[in-house]
Amino acid sequence: MNYIKHLTVFFNKVSKDKILNQTNVSLYIALFQFWNCNRFKNPISNYRDEMMLTSKISSKVTYHKCLKNLRSLGYFNYEPSYNPFKGSQVYLFNLANELKPMPKSERNTSSNTEPVFKLVDEQLVNKSCTSSGTGTE
Repeated sequence: MNYIKHLTVFFNKVSKDKILNQTNVSLYIALFQFWNCNRFKNPISNYRDEMMLTSKISSKVTYHKCLKNLRSLGYFNYEPSYNPFKGSQVYLFNLANELKPMPKSERNTSSNTEPVFKLVDEQLVNKSCTSSGTGTE
């Protein structure tokens, strides 16, 4: 399991998805972290209080709405447990398999050896964060 590729695919999907918001992303990242701690073995036991704490979701309604959204969009499979002593089961899918290598025809095949990055002698300054004074007065 390559978690960098997995998260790359996840964030690419999120950026194109108009339904998901930051709360959904936060919950998914919390679930992903628990999956990581479980060495990417499915299922993971999902205890609502733990997930809400990790994802910084304070409302049970919001938590369940996020679970429903993520499940319906195919980010994982969710089997609820109605037993308070047994966590619900979550089966996360390996999204890294969806990352396709770039076709050779789209790769830069030019033979020139110009550097991709150019050196710049100027310092980048965020003008909204700097004052007009020099500070040495």
